[in-house]
Order: sequence, then structure tokens, then C-alpha cells
Amino acid sequence: MEMSFRKLPDNQHEILVRRDRGPHVRLPAQPAGPSMPHDLVHAVVETALGVDDGFWGATARGATFQGFELVTPGRHRRSGMKVLRRGGDAVMDAELRVAWAYRAWSGLPTEGRGVGSAPLDAEALDRTGARLDAAARRWAAVPVGGELVWRWGVDG
Repeated sequence: MEMSFRKLPDNQHEILVRRDRGPHVRLPAQPAGPSMPHDLVHAVVETALGVDDGFWGATARGATFQGFELVTPGRHRRSGMKVLRRGGDAVMDAELRVAWAYRAWSGLPTEGRGVGSAPLDAEALDRTGARLDAAARRWAAVPVGGELVWRWGVDG
């Protein structure tokens, strides 16, 4: 699967996902976030941690998520929901780990009231932090109108 993160004006981005199985999907213009798109953070952290059943792994297997549109309308919506019903808990677990890695990388508090217990150890945070640094540099180098291409299971 290949994800193309296109940088748009006004700190916006859009994503085109070309899947090996299942229909190609796109996410129309969304805010890119302070350092890079949230879904790029998912790709980086899930790859660094070897998570193959999180957001992008489910997407590769044909899952459909809110906001994404089929590039070519078809009858794939129902099968995409089946993928989520079978693997929803793993997707939510990955969401928690990605959020934690991003929180630590961004310098936000990881201890104290309301933060909860860490789902990642120091070694995992070191690994994800280095990869987030590299991805942030790659995203910053993309000109408006340009794209960053990420190949699921290959890039890291």
C-alpha cells in the first residue's frame, strides 16, 4: 500500500491511499497539525513499533474510516466495516500508543494527574522519537503542492 500525503496551502493536507487489495481511498483536505499530519504520525509510529494491525494495517486490509472517500465509487463499504469489526480493539490500542509516542516526542507531559500509565517503554519511545524526527524533516521539506509518499511495510 502506498500513501501519498499532499501538502496544501494554509497548513492543510490531503491523502491518497493506493491499496494492494480493496479500493483506493482519499482523505480530502484536513489541517496538517503543528508538525506533520496525524495520519503520517500513525504511519511512522506503527512502522517503528512493528504494529501491523493498527490504523494503517487495517486500512491495508480494506478497512474504511470516517472522512475517507472511495476514489472510484463501488460496493466496498460493507467489507471495510467487517475489517474494523474484527480488528477494532487492535486499532484502538495502536491509537493509544501512537498518541503516547507523539505526546512524548512533542514534549508534552507524560507524567502527572490525568496522564495515565505509559503504554510504551523508554526503548520504544527512543525508536519512535528518532523516526518522528526524520518524518518531520521530510514533511517540512515538502513544498506546497508537493507530496510525501510512504510505502506501508517498506518505509520506516
